[in-house]
Amino acid sequence: MCGIAGFCNASYNWQKNITKMNSRMTHRGPDAEGIWVNESATVVLGHRRLSILDLSLNGSQPMISADGRFVMVLNGEIYNHGKIAEQLQREGKVSAFRGHSDTEILLEAIDAYGFENAIKLTKGMFAVAVYDKLEKKIFLARDRGGEKPLYYGFIGKMFIFASEIASIRAHEKFTPELDTGALSLYFRYGYIPAPYTIYTNIKKMEAGSILELDFPFTSARQYKYWDIMDVVQQGRNHPFNGSLSEAADELERLLKESIREQMVADVPVGAFLSGGIDSTTVAALMQSVSPHKVKTFSIGFHEQEYNEAKNARETAAYIGTEHTELYLSDVEAMEVIPLLPQMYGEPFADVSQIPTYLVSKLARQQVTVSLSGDAGDELFGGYDHYERIRNKWNLIKNYPLSFRKAVSSLLSMKCFENTDYLWKIGHYLAADSPETMMELGGNLIVGTDNLVKNQGVMPDYKYSLFPRDITWTSIENRLLLMDFLMYLPDDILVKVDRASMAVSLESRIPLLDKDIIEFAWTLPSAYKIEGKDRKRVLKNVLCRYVPESMMQRPKKGFAVPIAQWLRNGRVRDWGEELLDENVINSQGILDEVNVRKLWKRFLDTGYGYNKIWSLLVFQQWMQENRL
Repeated sequence: MCGIAGFCNASYNWQKNITKMNSRMTHRGPDAEGIWVNESATVVLGHRRLSILDLSLNGSQPMISADGRFVMVLNGEIYNHGKIAEQLQREGKVSAFRGHSDTEILLEAIDAYGFENAIKLTKGMFAVAVYDKLEKKIFLARDRGGEKPLYYGFIGKMFIFASEIASIRAHEKFTPELDTGALSLYFRYGYIPAPYTIYTNIKKMEAGSILELDFPFTSARQYKYWDIMDVVQQGRNHPFNGSLSEAADELERLLKESIREQMVADVPVGAFLSGGIDSTTVAALMQSVSPHKVKTFSIGFHEQEYNEAKNARETAAYIGTEHTELYLSDVEAMEVIPLLPQMYGEPFADVSQIPTYLVSKLARQQVTVSLSGDAGDELFGGYDHYERIRNKWNLIKNYPLSFRKAVSSLLSMKCFENTDYLWKIGHYLAADSPETMMELGGNLIVGTDNLVKNQGVMPDYKYSLFPRDITWTSIENRLLLMDFLMYLPDDILVKVDRASMAVSLESRIPLLDKDIIEFAWTLPSAYKIEGKDRKRVLKNVLCRYVPESMMQRPKKGFAVPIAQWLRNGRVRDWGEELLDENVINSQGILDEVNVRKLWKRFLDTGYGYNKIWSLLVFQQWMQENRL
């Protein structure tokens, strides 16, 4: 795991600027720094290294191909690099490698097969930038699921990119300008989705995409090398026809293969263990293929309704891992909060970012790499909103849309704002599809549509652009697909990457293996969700390793008691300071009347804590990044 950066057409002070960009990513790569520049200083590449494979200088970056044509910086891991190396040697493309890093193998594959073809060969998590000295072309690419971040933009004639937005801010030519449209998306969803960022002239690369620039690097072309929509269609054309047990056999095989590949490292490897189905499956299979005790880590809370540490401890004892846990209070939470603006670079308000950071910090004391169970919900149907939306849609779908919209207009009137239940029903009634209901999701909070002053039109986002005419698969599968396209890469994976990288821990996600993703979309919907039974095929695998009783616990996610802390603990004073009317007025961005109204209502009733958290995270970010 590393950090990458670079820019074109900014030769003045190039060394000073790339050094500053690199320094803002030291946590991503504490082991070494590298810089490369071409003769005219029109292309500059920077790298910070966290050594995982080939700890020698042979793995240093930026790396130049054996024939001198290509220069590359890579953030991430290519898990099937061994198989790619064998192919290169079998086909006579490479006679010998200088070292055994996945960076060198990918670089030589690019030289042998071309950039796009080489990227298609990979199984891994990565953000990569390559300069072709012969053709004077720059290529950037991001992994299929969106695990590793990559920001880019044009500032005048300069093209710039980096693993973190803070790194781009470090360049002397960057002038921050708030994107109020992106801010509106943030207050709706709690994160800023790709391709947007908090800044008008900086974008996020989409997962599974390539960005290509030709000299003189003043424009870019972006295209997909892997598209989940194609995967879904392929799964429909070639469905899995076996039984549920046979599907579990194949999933178990694929999981073991993925886990074996992701356990390869020249540094210590462990796993996060919450006690839930996904992390338990990964930890159990990891232990089953490991000759040694696997180190596992979990976080607990003194508030029992949020605490999964006891479950994780029991699970660890049963599967035989060496387990470490840490209990949190609002004291530890307050210590993390000031770190969030620098950690995420832009407003990001998934409250589980706090325990994710702390469990990463705990794990980093013993390991450098940790596997997690993320993506199980989005691939195999773990969220209860799939069932909830399906049931709501089935209740209203037979009523004419014109009638439902008329009732919706009535119930959405301001006079119903104090009757939350009716107000929300009014919004749901106007939905023209389950997908529209999904777009509304849990974001219906009275009084949160008018938090930003001078709010412009909310930009298009993948939720609103998602096709409503997919009728050849179940409602549940369509909602799963929406989560895979949106919530997973823009929230879950952002949270995990930034929190773990803040402590120089590499987090790996076996369930996002390319073959597992593609297999999941060949399965009948009923193998994932049937009635109230969710993640059926995954649980079928897990029950081969732990008693079924360990899988019957209620799903808690990775929630924290932030609402209690904000209303009663030390965190409340922090909230009062950030939402003070004078502070809000001086910034001139938020509507102080609506913000204070929402804050008072929350303190009185506990209503809308997730939107309050979004406000507080934004205010904290504003304090650290004065525009």
